[in-house]
Amino acid sequence: MTKILLIRHGHVEGITPERFRGREPLELTALGRAEAAALARRVATGWKPVRLYTSPLGRCVETAQAIAQACALAPAAICEDLNDIDHGAWQFKNFAEAEAEDPALFAAWLATPQLVRFPNGESLQDLAARAADALRLILTCHPSETIALVSHDSLNRVLLLQLLGLPLASYWRIAQSPCCINEIDIADGEARILRLNETSHLNEVSAQPNPRRQ
Repeated sequence: MTKILLIRHGHVEGITPERFRGREPLELTALGRAEAAALARRVATGWKPVRLYTSPLGRCVETAQAIAQACALAPAAICEDLNDIDHGAWQFKNFAEAEAEDPALFAAWLATPQLVRFPNGESLQDLAARAADALRLILTCHPSETIALVSHDSLNRVLLLQLLGLPLASYWRIAQSPCCINEIDIADGEARILRLNETSHLNEVSAQPNPRRQ
């Protein structure tokens, strides 16, 4: 059995008010670093993974570094397939700007996200294919170990949807808060979700609004 801890990075600029962050090179805020420290303590005391993989973006790398230090692990391996969705021309636009630019596409993103391709960017289908490739690599390399993956809101959502056998149309039905933990056991091709969007380890960190679509 492979146990996967699927983790979202800590707080960054652009969560509130909401922006299409995508591949914008954002650093963790002071809150994000505090969240990453609390997350790292939780992972070290609860699971102690043997290997870390991370998105190439700095906010994930920094979150993974906190976990590596707490667990006395080697630096996380960069996995390009764990990168955030490419928002293309909408990258780092706030929601009001995107809606003003293309009201129909913005409305479709909120109502039927599985039918949207961002201008000069990716679709959820592209993202899901990358997420599946990353998972395939992990399962091949670690057939019976505990592994942590540090990634993004959107990638975590589509990977969880695949593991649950749900369609991409259900994208908005799964929440992923900053520095959340999803615990997944995979054995004989079957996945069991033991924890979903767990953030109890952040109770010690100052409260911060988490909009539904972040």
